[in-house]
Amino acid sequence: MYKWLLVVLVIVGLPFRSFGLEISPDVKIDRVEVKKSARRMYLMDGDTVIREYRIALGKNPRGHKIQEGDNRTPEGKYYLDFVMDDSAFYRSMHISYPNLRDKNRAKSLGVAPGGNIKIHGLKNNNTKPPQFVQSFDWTNGCIAITNDEMDELVSLVKIGTPIYIRW
Repeated sequence: MYKWLLVVLVIVGLPFRSFGLEISPDVKIDRVEVKKSARRMYLMDGDTVIREYRIALGKNPRGHKIQEGDNRTPEGKYYLDFVMDDSAFYRSMHISYPNLRDKNRAKSLGVAPGGNIKIHGLKNNNTKPPQFVQSFDWTNGCIAITNDEMDELVSLVKIGTPIYIRW
């Protein structure tokens, strides 16, 4: 009976956390990959997945971000260019959106491309369990993970690392 209960608890919890296994000093996170349709983010060393996270996206996740306020998470190649420890969210790592292509597209459409897209933890005043908050898309276009995962991300990923965001 207790074995089955343990199995159920482990299976239910798996989609919401990455395992904090020790990482060899030889491991180098050379890119971050986001699969929006699967709501997953992967820290990669070559072809090896080092970490996998369940993510929440913008409230309108399907498709590439076109303009400010569309609540979409951008798609394409960007860079993680700085960390913020002081914001409305626990911590955050900035994504270099918009790039030149995004700016030119927005200009041709006569709209502002938006910006301030980040990977971030939960809202500072969050009172709900992380598993609940990660079960639906709630950001304005950012990528959200739990606070513990955000700490791990900042410790593993260097500034300047490319991030590839795809549907």
